[in-house]
Amino acid sequence: ILIAVGEPINHEAWEWFYNVVGERRCTLVDTWWQTETGGICISPRPSEQEGEVIPGMAMRPFLGIRPELLDEQGKVIEGGDVSGALCIAQPWPGMARTIYGDHQRFVDAYFKAYPGYYFTGDGAHRTNEGYYQITGRMDDVINISGHRLGTAEIEDALDEHPDVPETAVIGFPHDIKGEAAFAFVVLKDDVKEPEKDIKEDLKAIVATKIAKYAVPDHILMVKRLPKTRSGKIMRRVLRKIATGYTEDLGDITTLEDPVIITEILEAYQKYKSEQTNK
Repeated sequence: ILIAVGEPINHEAWEWFYNVVGERRCTLVDTWWQTETGGICISPRPSEQEGEVIPGMAMRPFLGIRPELLDEQGKVIEGGDVSGALCIAQPWPGMARTIYGDHQRFVDAYFKAYPGYYFTGDGAHRTNEGYYQITGRMDDVINISGHRLGTAEIEDALDEHPDVPETAVIGFPHDIKGEAAFAFVVLKDDVKEPEKDIKEDLKAIVATKIAKYAVPDHILMVKRLPKTRSGKIMRRVLRKIATGYTEDLGDITTLEDPVIITEILEAYQKYKSEQTNK
């Protein structure tokens, strides 16, 4: 069995992992869990014998885990083809009990938003079959001209471009739209097509797959994305860069390679000067 953890796996990466690494003979499961949960909470396996596995989807609640989707008013959302805040409705053996030295912070972070439930901080979609698709962090939802969009949704669309292995999308304040999307895009090493053309292709993909309002206002090509040693993208750093707060990027000691920040800042400054000179 092959297991994917960390950032939600995009469809192309899933297919590569399954076809190349697993030689199409190993079950690939994309798990969802948190450090705070002490173990896997949603995963395609265990399941009934030969139960279907949908690429890039966490799918089924793990043993003893009771997920619920809640709306903005804190009401449980019933049925299928629905989205909401992903919460867990009952305790489980692995869950964290406190934050060392700051129990109130633990209560506020995980139990205050939806009393009686553990709030994961993630949003999710539940299909008509009862499968769960993680849509990304709730604080990574952006409101573009009144349309609420998960940044993960835009990233999935961008990742469909054959020359783009990885992206990270951040919301930033916009005078007219309220918020807009800023995309950091990694290109494959052997790309021949001009960046300008790739950007137009990416905009067309997002417009077709989602809607025109979801098209990022800014697309910045970068060599790499800033990640922690466990593979999590440090989005708060990207958010500060996208909003121009580049003087104080906060604690970056957990970064796998701090040089990445210098690379991105250089690309951002170059991009900014090009925008100014237009």
